[in-house]
Amino acid sequence: MPHRPHIPSPGRRTVLRGSLLVPAAAALPAAVGTAPALALAGRPEAAWGVQVGSVTASSALVWVRSDRPARMLVETASTESFRRARRWHGPLIGPGSDFTGTTPLYGLPAGEQVHYRVTLADPGDPRRTGKPVYGTFRTAPARRRDGVRFLWSGDIAGQGWGINPDIGGYRVYEEMRRLDPDFFLCSGDTVYADGPLQPSVTLPDGRVWRNVMTEEKAKVAETLDEYRGNFRYNLLDHNVRRFNAQVPSVVQWDDHEVRNNWYPGQILDDARYTEKNVDILAARSARAFHEYFPVSAPNGSYGASSRRSRMYRTVHHGPMLDVFVLDMRSHRNRNSPNRQADDTTGILGAEQLRWLKRSLAESRAVWKVIAADMPLGLVVPDGATDFEAVAQGDPGAPLGRELQIAELLRFIKHRKVTGTLWLTADVHYTSAQHYAPERAAFKDFAPFWEFVSGPLAAGGFPANALDGTFGPDRVFVRAPDRANVSPMESPQFFGEVEIDGDSAELTVRLRAEGGGVLFTKVLRPGRVGQ
Repeated sequence: MPHRPHIPSPGRRTVLRGSLLVPAAAALPAAVGTAPALALAGRPEAAWGVQVGSVTASSALVWVRSDRPARMLVETASTESFRRARRWHGPLIGPGSDFTGTTPLYGLPAGEQVHYRVTLADPGDPRRTGKPVYGTFRTAPARRRDGVRFLWSGDIAGQGWGINPDIGGYRVYEEMRRLDPDFFLCSGDTVYADGPLQPSVTLPDGRVWRNVMTEEKAKVAETLDEYRGNFRYNLLDHNVRRFNAQVPSVVQWDDHEVRNNWYPGQILDDARYTEKNVDILAARSARAFHEYFPVSAPNGSYGASSRRSRMYRTVHHGPMLDVFVLDMRSHRNRNSPNRQADDTTGILGAEQLRWLKRSLAESRAVWKVIAADMPLGLVVPDGATDFEAVAQGDPGAPLGRELQIAELLRFIKHRKVTGTLWLTADVHYTSAQHYAPERAAFKDFAPFWEFVSGPLAAGGFPANALDGTFGPDRVFVRAPDRANVSPMESPQFFGEVEIDGDSAELTVRLRAEGGGVLFTKVLRPGRVGQ
């Protein structure tokens, strides 16, 4: 992108200081898996690293976790030397938030590299501070000519494959970090709270996979503390902490943050759970989710009631890009054969669908990425008769949850909303589908693309069948030939999106860990369909 300003990559000192407070995952404090003690000697420590989210052209949200009650202080500067640094006084963090906290930053320069450091201070003696934790990020651009580049993927620590120190942990995060994207879109299944780990697993070829273990990862999560421990688990990996210190995140959730294939109102028939009400489990998980990710909640923060904040939202990233982060989990109807002729709830719920249509129509961004935590035309079953996603394998006219998607696609066409594409994860392989009315049973829509990536650190699975209702053509796919292939046997996948500052063309690259680019597609701006 010729007219994008040259912003140097973060210096080695910043990256190392921001992520390697401890030499390896196994060396994190003994408090791993438990809440920190309330009376500890020494000074507050932030061994879990730092994160940044909710980044705009002028603002951001900085996250940290302490090992005890502490006051959060943030300093920002334009250089690593921190000359003329600005100071931000953050909250007092304690057991009510599992010792996590966030501090909002405002008045930042657009399209610039921001260096920051977080210091934790003893609430009783502000002079007693821990070692600063360093990070850096780029704010969103204010000019079209600056362009944008981001990565996306999902599915972390699933199917029994956690942090394996023998292979260097979650190595794909280091590969992504070196690409130095503007941000990372995590497309759901950020944890597997329903997927306990074993200390070791013997692979088909006789090799042994070893997992870093914690108390919370040895059983399914039910309590708030168990959900917190699941979100904490991935921060044990030094690759993740180093990545978080450099790359802002946009995070959405799906099912495994709570329980496989859950839907509102579900009562579990699963002997592993003593709490059978999924709504209670989901509220606990949602609270932990907001504690462990720097996500601005549209409905505010949590109170004693543990009510869930709204997950769906719009992320504005300069004049080139709007990201519409969907929640296809919290507002859906129950999983079923999905062939009902009338369905106003669908997979989004009526209120979220109205928000999405209104937001797409109002958007002035050149590109409108619809970040879906589940695919549209891929058949994802839930047991022998029910279905988990939108499609149900009937290639005819829309039925069930397809009715809501048909309404949305019709709206995009008739309102002439340009520059839409869909990004998702969930199915544990990577592919590109082109949807076109001439191949479809439902024809009142403009052509569009759906790109799938993942997993980041989970089992790989064969490709799902396609449903012909919206006319998908699988242009590219890379998937294992058997179920639950470990990360030692198959590469992990992530995607890259780059918007050129001159032409405004959008390029999608599907990538494999250690294998470079597998597939590339260039889309031109200003079109209703591609």
